[in-house]
Amino acid sequence: MEDVIHLLPDSIANQIAAGEVVQRPASVVKEMMENSVDAGATQIKLKITEAGKSLIQVVDDGKGMSLSDARMSFERHATSKIRSAEDLFKIKTMGFRGEALASIAAIAHVEMKTRRPEDEVGTLLVIEGSEFKKQEPLAMNPGSSISVKNLFYNIPARRNFLKSNPVEMKHITDEFQRMALSNPDVSMQFFNNDLEMYQLDKGKLSKRIVQLFGKNYQQQLIPCEEETPHVKVKGYIGKPEFAKKTRGEQFFFINNRFIRNNYLNHAVVQSYAGLLKEDYHPFYVLFIEMDPIHVDVNVHPTKTEVKFDDDRMLYGIISSAVRQALGSFNVSPSLDFNTDVNFERFSSSRVGSVETQQDKNYSQLRNIDRAKNWESLYNHARKEDDILDEVLKNEAVEQRQTFQSSMDEIGREEPQKGGTFRLHGRYLLRQVKNGFTMIDQRAALERILFERYQKSIKGGSGASQSSLFPQQVSLNPTDHALVKEIQPEIRKLGFDIETSGKQMIVIQGVPSELAGCNEKEMFEELLEQFKQNKNQLGIGQQENICRALAKNAASLKCRNLPDQEADHLIDQLFACEQPNYTPGGRPTYVLVSLDKIKSWFNE
Repeated sequence: MEDVIHLLPDSIANQIAAGEVVQRPASVVKEMMENSVDAGATQIKLKITEAGKSLIQVVDDGKGMSLSDARMSFERHATSKIRSAEDLFKIKTMGFRGEALASIAAIAHVEMKTRRPEDEVGTLLVIEGSEFKKQEPLAMNPGSSISVKNLFYNIPARRNFLKSNPVEMKHITDEFQRMALSNPDVSMQFFNNDLEMYQLDKGKLSKRIVQLFGKNYQQQLIPCEEETPHVKVKGYIGKPEFAKKTRGEQFFFINNRFIRNNYLNHAVVQSYAGLLKEDYHPFYVLFIEMDPIHVDVNVHPTKTEVKFDDDRMLYGIISSAVRQALGSFNVSPSLDFNTDVNFERFSSSRVGSVETQQDKNYSQLRNIDRAKNWESLYNHARKEDDILDEVLKNEAVEQRQTFQSSMDEIGREEPQKGGTFRLHGRYLLRQVKNGFTMIDQRAALERILFERYQKSIKGGSGASQSSLFPQQVSLNPTDHALVKEIQPEIRKLGFDIETSGKQMIVIQGVPSELAGCNEKEMFEELLEQFKQNKNQLGIGQQENICRALAKNAASLKCRNLPDQEADHLIDQLFACEQPNYTPGGRPTYVLVSLDKIKSWFNE
């Protein structure tokens, strides 16, 4: 019988390895920029064409390679950073697997130009699908330039699994931002389709953060530092009032390597307890320095997931650092980009004094509460209210589950005219034939506006109110590009927006129903909601914009909705095509029958 087991050709083995290392164009960007950093580069230029599918080029002024090293770098398991198995457990450089360039060359057309400072000429190598096509001397400046073209050209199935260009560009931008944050002492440029996205000068971390995310970040940064004999934490956190609904601006680096760790993220978020609005996430860029022997970075091929010897110890140190920073910097510190930020050392006695002052503040608040003697008269009533609230909560869940069948039984009962009562400024109560309806006015308005915006965006007929004083909004380059992408749709809804430069937009007008609101805050919230929908929901761009604006506008309008508009709101809700739920699926109202009310009183 013929033998069936045989060795794979190197070209196929490299393609299999590429499946681990190169998942998308952003993976190539990460590996190549890490190699530039490890080569001691002080300047790195990244060029992207067609979201990296056509071209990814990284140019640096690092130490370069000799001819033999350049050839060897494309061989599997070739590395300059590992000599023994013990080295795997004390890695401080970035790329180290020894498979990155070999894997990339297996699924793309690669051109490498490299020269050491001591060499008179450099080397040009051209590889296609792991095959060396050209090798010749080349006149060039010291450093390296690697171009990766036609990614996945020989694996059509993998190429077809790539997402749209905007999605792939988002991943590339994320990788660039992480590399830029972890290496503020390196100048970096980023070009997308020959358009400059970022021009980052070397400097301190605070300067790099502002260059990446916008000038408005300068006023929210709080220095954060903690040092123990085994761990050092250093970086910046954001003021609570600048927190956002969407994730994505939370960065942990362990020995300068970006990582994802939900446990450590929880340590930061818990330190903001009581300071954040519900479902809001704080900004932070935190660097953890510790002996590599206590960190396993080999958990995942991309090395973004790591394991620690003592997670709980690290959790406590990070939590302490964030709490001290929040407690000590009540006013935004001055960030001088020309001198080092003066991080204040926190001693154990200082921690105690901060906590003591907080205890005093809490004590004063409790004394003020106790001075309101009349509130004690209602303690018993409040307990009863809590019971009723629980009953109503359970009833709402029950109504949501059986709503359709109930409506079939009693018919669709639209609220009767007049007699509308407002509850806690949020809910509207209206009598119907067989009981009463409780309407969530914010949810109702969200449904009304959503259907209105859908009609406007299809017909391009949204009414606009010109701004008396146009508002300028500074955005990071990613959000600026996003605004340009969705500008045709939001114009149809009534926005009059002009883009200016690389990071600025000017709001000339807004939809008429939003006139008088804080235009800058409203537009920033719209962008955040749009990005959140984009990350979590598989919906089209037009529906996403309508959902995002409806949710944001409903929240703004409900803050100051006059009582006389309550009846009109109810009429508008029941004129909708789908009045029962918000676009996100939350009930807009619940129907409580007379029989259910009687049962509460044991009738």
